[in-house]
Amino acid sequence: MEKNEAMKPDHQIIIDIIHEGAHVLDLGCGNGELLSLLRQYKSARVQGIELDEEQMHACVEIGLTVLQGDIESGLVDYPDQSFDYVILNQIMQEIKKADYVISESLRLGRKVIVGFPNFAHLSARLTLLLSGKTPINEALPYYWFETPNIRFLTIRDFIDYCAKKNISIEQQYYLGKRGRISFLPNLMAQNAIFVITK
Repeated sequence: MEKNEAMKPDHQIIIDIIHEGAHVLDLGCGNGELLSLLRQYKSARVQGIELDEEQMHACVEIGLTVLQGDIESGLVDYPDQSFDYVILNQIMQEIKKADYVISESLRLGRKVIVGFPNFAHLSARLTLLLSGKTPINEALPYYWFETPNIRFLTIRDFIDYCAKKNISIEQQYYLGKRGRISFLPNLMAQNAIFVITK
């Protein structure tokens, strides 16, 4: 797919990963922006789950199939391997039962795409070191008292987690302010995207 300047960089990568006509479930799909793009660019059969009622209604208004639900309460209604891809993009830092949600996602999908802000990014480290304050940057844009984030994970944390749980990392992408990062990603990348399988 040709690069679309208006598209978020993580969305561009996810669209490139997903194959034409894939069956996709986006957990914590927000306003449905990514699902819409997947439907438009990849003719994907898309479905989402979103806890926030307003966001869910926004999805339905643009013709998306989105259920209101809490992904941490269980996805037992879905049979094993019901989707080609399950997406967990920019929600890992907001959920309490991260291990459970990843495990369920691997049960539901042949592949799982996980994207999250990297708390070990150089600017975050320097902010903590020099000012002693919680970092605020493009990847972590909230003050401590208004953030939806309940955990702060790093690229190294996620790689260690996958090794401990015998989860295969098939692809990994690292994003900085100006595009993809290949050098010292745990230090230099603001965001990471992994494609994982069991």
